[in-house]
Amino acid sequence: MKLFGKWKKEEPLAEAKPFSATDNPELSASPKDAIGSGRKILVVDDNSVVLKAFELKLKAGGFQVLTATDGSAAVSCARQAKPDIIVLDINFPPDVGSSGLQWNGFNILQWLRRFEEIGRIPVIIITSNQAETFKEKALEAGAIAFFQKPINYEEFMVAVRRAIGQASVTGTSAMPPSLPS
Repeated sequence: MKLFGKWKKEEPLAEAKPFSATDNPELSASPKDAIGSGRKILVVDDNSVVLKAFELKLKAGGFQVLTATDGSAAVSCARQAKPDIIVLDINFPPDVGSSGLQWNGFNILQWLRRFEEIGRIPVIIITSNQAETFKEKALEAGAIAFFQKPINYEEFMVAVRRAIGQASVTGTSAMPPSLPS
């Protein structure tokens, strides 16, 4: 499954060299210099591959990554951990979750907005469905950005940086303006 970036054609290795953290600027930056240093991101998706891909990419940027696979876990985790940003999938199969509710990203977003302590956390919506069907609805519901899978990681990180920059200027008491995706 491709989540970030583009498929790359693998070329044969002429000579293998040992990997060094300095080969990758995201990994070589000291933790205090990383964009995510001291920040938490909650990723909500029912697909474990998607969760792992986000976790690896965001941890490399210094973020503490929290994950949830259904709506009740997402709301509970957000209330306890109070993340700086929430990345939220729209679609969840009917059998996901133990609460008996039929969750989807819009229901989860509605529940998050009901709680004063987490209602202003910036939310980035992701989906594998047709973007034109959900993008306008997601932005109207209060999402700051919308991405269709496979996610372009560079564009995603631009949205994250804007959300973090807005949050550091205004605090978490004000919702950042909608961002272009």
